[in-house]
Amino acid sequence: MVIALLGVWTSVAVVWFELVDYEEVLGKLGIYDADGDGDFDVEDAKVLLGLKERSVPAQPTSPESEETIQPAEKSYVESEHKNADVELEEEIQSVLQEALHSQPGGRHEDVDEIVNDKWQVKEEIHGETFEAPTTDDLLRELENEMPEAYETPDSVQKDADLLADDLRAMEPEPYEAPVSYEHDMDVEKTVSDPEAPGDSDLMLEDAMEHYTEDRVHGDYNEDHEPKHEKKTETQDTAVEDLLEEVNEATEPESKHTEDVVATEPEESEMPVQAEDYSNDDLVGKSEKETEQDKTEKAKKKKKPKLLNKFDKTIKAELDAAEKLRKKGKVEEALRAFEALVNQYPQSPRARYGKAQSEDDLAEKMRSNEMLQKAINTYDEVVSLPNVPSDLIKLSLKREADRQQFLGRMRGSLVTLQKLVHLFPSDTSFKNDLGVGYLLIGDNSNAKKVYEEVLSLAPNDGFAKVHYGFILKAENKIAESIPYLKEGLESGDPGTNDGRFYFHLGDALQRMGDKEAYKWYELGYQRGHFASVWQRSLYNVKRLKAQPWWTARETGYTELVKSLEKNWKLIRDEGLAVMDKKRSLFLPEDENLREKGDWSQFTLWQQGRKNENACKSVPKTCALLERFPEATGCRRGQIKYSIMHPGTHVWPHTGPTNCRLRMHLGLVIPKEGCRIRCAQENRTWEEGKVLIFDDSFEHEVWQDAENYRLIFIVDVWHPELTAQQRRTLPAI
Repeated sequence: MVIALLGVWTSVAVVWFELVDYEEVLGKLGIYDADGDGDFDVEDAKVLLGLKERSVPAQPTSPESEETIQPAEKSYVESEHKNADVELEEEIQSVLQEALHSQPGGRHEDVDEIVNDKWQVKEEIHGETFEAPTTDDLLRELENEMPEAYETPDSVQKDADLLADDLRAMEPEPYEAPVSYEHDMDVEKTVSDPEAPGDSDLMLEDAMEHYTEDRVHGDYNEDHEPKHEKKTETQDTAVEDLLEEVNEATEPESKHTEDVVATEPEESEMPVQAEDYSNDDLVGKSEKETEQDKTEKAKKKKKPKLLNKFDKTIKAELDAAEKLRKKGKVEEALRAFEALVNQYPQSPRARYGKAQSEDDLAEKMRSNEMLQKAINTYDEVVSLPNVPSDLIKLSLKREADRQQFLGRMRGSLVTLQKLVHLFPSDTSFKNDLGVGYLLIGDNSNAKKVYEEVLSLAPNDGFAKVHYGFILKAENKIAESIPYLKEGLESGDPGTNDGRFYFHLGDALQRMGDKEAYKWYELGYQRGHFASVWQRSLYNVKRLKAQPWWTARETGYTELVKSLEKNWKLIRDEGLAVMDKKRSLFLPEDENLREKGDWSQFTLWQQGRKNENACKSVPKTCALLERFPEATGCRRGQIKYSIMHPGTHVWPHTGPTNCRLRMHLGLVIPKEGCRIRCAQENRTWEEGKVLIFDDSFEHEVWQDAENYRLIFIVDVWHPELTAQQRRTLPAI
């Protein structure tokens, strides 16, 4: 009773002697008005203490916020907002307690100062609370990085809008992936060796030998074709990207894509429907489940720490410069960050902002010189003192990516090695390093890297698919299958790539396992293949797709007539080359044969004439010069092909739907030779032309008693425009 009375008299004394200006304090607490009556009262306190449900009056949502905050993002922002409110309420309560129990003679201005001090401290905490989540290893999914939020608690909605923008910027691009990986760079090189045969049939096998991705060597000085082609695929998250990983933490207005070098993804025709195996247990996680898993993981991720102690003191200035960059005002942003770097040369975040702005400007200007400046600036960030580890990761990761873009693979490899050295426990960097080795054709070191990753993280799906990829390149077919299969089933970022479906199916086919077509079907459903049978990866959309063609359907009737009319001339020149002591026919060495002997003699490759080869068959080459649809086909070859008895060529597909393939029979045994394209078998005839689309699965058997000699002429798909024929990159 005595204690209660003392408490009452103390309260009376506080009010009577005006020790605290309650109206002013409560006015500051008005922002925590929970019931919409304009002040902070007992009812509001009950809400903050969780004793009563919050009553939120309906308020119109601004068009901007409607555009920027998606439903899933709203729920995240709202929950974070509530957490921030509770934390701030606790802080205010502690301030009030401190004020109420202070010396009676203390003035209310002191309380204001205490409240303001606490407010400033909480501002930093609040800014961190609203950051987007990222992984601890960060660069495994760099897309989760975002700049610090510098807003104060009285602009919560503004924070939410910015967060929504950033979250969208961090959304991994469809895989890529991807992060994506293109065909072997060797495939695109010009034929400099006159004796080197080329066969686009073999290009995907080339990709097994050397691993190259979409964005590699995207020199801004190159002439880039119109955006009409795609590597047919539905790319995974992250970067899958790898790489599923994003290469920077930028907002939508300034994000870097590879559109300047790679053509725009488009859909190709899907002419063949196959049985639906999508619900089969073997396919592993569904895409929906995978996305749900990633969403759950994202909620648990921590925000990257990009500011050191000094940068926190200039965060308002950094924020102002960053907002310019977000809005696409690249030149202004660069000037702002350059001024900050000049004023605060020890600021890592200012230097990183300068690098990002240079990066943005390089893309805008399509300038290799400016991009090199960005690369140098990214490298400078790491050399500064007291750089947060997350900022080091982002800088080096982006530096490596931009080096790859310029085709500087070995420089990129050095940067990736630095990352692995600095962060040895981060397996995502080891995965990237493995890709770096594959990009320069060093499968041996790549294999060692992935073995190390799998020893540390046995369930790493990214490492598994790449390790399986390497094993298959070594012709360790049976060993490669479990790695490719388990990696794809994991649904990990970077695994949803058409090549892995392609090579897993191919490996299963070679083992005689019909399960191959289940994976081809899944690859088709995921958008990697035009159909189960048409599995080329470099396609132009809406081209007519069918396995077999007639001369009339192609429109190249004059070429077909000329070949058939002059078939003996073509044959005789080919036989003369065969009779030479030093054979110009070179063996097929791309691992397409199960058994047997198969050799080729190439006259044109990638639209380039092999002058030395044509000296041996001058009349044949002169005949072909009249037909640019063949000699100018930069995605094909013109060549002789000889196959000896006992040869079987595995089922395989060409790399692109942009060409058709003509076979002119020259020396054909009466029986024992046949070719299958899709589900139909045909045979050759001497002096007659067969035409098929080699982007469809095809297979060859030579069980005759004598050799088979044919002449192969690739031509542009007849539906390609003149501009497409001029601009499509060579394969």
